[in-house]
Amino acid sequence: MSFLTLGFFTGLSLILAIGAQNIFVIEQGLKKQYVFLVCLICSISDLILIFLGIFLFEYFKFYFTENVQLIFNILLLIFLIYFIYSKIRSLYNRSDINFGNNILSLKNIIVKTLGFTYLNPHVYSDTVFFLGNFSKNFLITNKYFFGIGASIASFLFFFSLGYLAKFFSNYLINSNVWKGINFFIIIFMTVLSSYVFLDIVDLIFHFTKY
Repeated sequence: MSFLTLGFFTGLSLILAIGAQNIFVIEQGLKKQYVFLVCLICSISDLILIFLGIFLFEYFKFYFTENVQLIFNILLLIFLIYFIYSKIRSLYNRSDINFGNNILSLKNIIVKTLGFTYLNPHVYSDTVFFLGNFSKNFLITNKYFFGIGASIASFLFFFSLGYLAKFFSNYLINSNVWKGINFFIIIFMTVLSSYVFLDIVDLIFHFTKY
C-alpha cells in the first residue's frame, strides 16, 4: 500500500465519525447556503492541521497541555450553548422553520464554521496528534504523501457531505420536516454539550487531585 493510499484511508476513518462540525456542514447543505465555502473552510482547515501534526507533532505534544485542553473545552461549550439557544429560538419563529428563508450573513457563516472547526479539541486529537504520532517515523517524502492522502480524504468527505445534503434538500420542502431536522440538531448538540461538560468536570477533578 502506498503512503498516499494509507493517508487517505487513515484520514477517512477518522473523519467519518459524526460530530458537531459534520452536522453543521449537513445543515448548510440542506439550507443551500454557502455550501462551497463551508466545505472549503473545513477541508483547508483539516489540511493545515494534518500537516502541522505530521511535521510539528513533538512541538504540539509539548504545548497542548491539559490546561489548554480545558480552555478549548470551555470555549466549545459556550459556543455550543449559544448555537443550541439560537436553534431553540428558531423553533418558535415560523419564518425560520424553512431553512431557505433564514439566510445567514457571510460573516456569520465563516465565524460558525471556524468555531465548529477550531474550538473542538477532538479535531486536534484526530488530525494533529493521531496522524502526527502515526507518521512520526516516516521518511520526509513519505510524510508528504501521507499528508496529501489524508487531506484528499477530508476534501472528498466534506464536499460529498455538503453537496449530498444540498441535493436531498430538494425533497425536504415541508415545513414540518425542516422543524424536525432543527429539533434533531438541538438534541444532538445538547448530547454533545453534555459530553463536553463531563470532559471539563473530569479535567477540573484531575487538577484538584494534584
